[in-house]
Amino acid sequence: MKPHHHPDITTLMAYSSGALSSAFSAVVSAHLSICRTCRDRLRETDAIGGQLLSQQEGLPLSAGAAERLMAKLHDEAPVAAREPHEPTAGHDPDLLPPPLWPYFGRSYRKLSWKWIGPGIHHIRAEGATEHHLMLLRVAPGRSLPMHTHGGSELTMILRGAYDDTLGHFAPGDIADLDGETEHQPVTAPGVPCICVAATDAPLRFSGWMARALQPFVRL
Repeated sequence: MKPHHHPDITTLMAYSSGALSSAFSAVVSAHLSICRTCRDRLRETDAIGGQLLSQQEGLPLSAGAAERLMAKLHDEAPVAAREPHEPTAGHDPDLLPPPLWPYFGRSYRKLSWKWIGPGIHHIRAEGATEHHLMLLRVAPGRSLPMHTHGGSELTMILRGAYDDTLGHFAPGDIADLDGETEHQPVTAPGVPCICVAATDAPLRFSGWMARALQPFVRL
């Protein structure tokens, strides 16, 4: 699995500095667990952050303070984000990415999906998060309503695929979207598309029916 769509560099910088909410951090961590390219970018971002910290004006840092801070950031980063993680012959396809386990459990088979529309199911994350975190499963060949975003949305494809004006998104790919993006994902034929998504504001649907149903499905 080699992703072709990645988080924006500003998203990685926010993740590196600890500025992302737990919901958005969970999606980034899931992507990092399978994307060597972004793990390398994260290490570069951490190094740049350490250099900026050491160059800040004000009270001088005590001897070794910058090194201790960088070591602390390294130790607190998710293990999956630090260690190379390549699928092996023994990889269990039933397992979700480890960073998602605290919110949804480990097994795809044990997920309890909730119907929210024809061919569309979702699961909201367990535990407290500052923003919404959910799994979304959409039947193959299904077109979602046209929509924009009231804020930011970070979505990672776990299974299946979809296409929209931004391209083809397959397992491991990240859609890093803001309020300026309007799109209508269409899932690929064959298998359902399952993704994990974090949002900090409700979606803005173009169609009247989707807008009418939005208070009930809370998307």
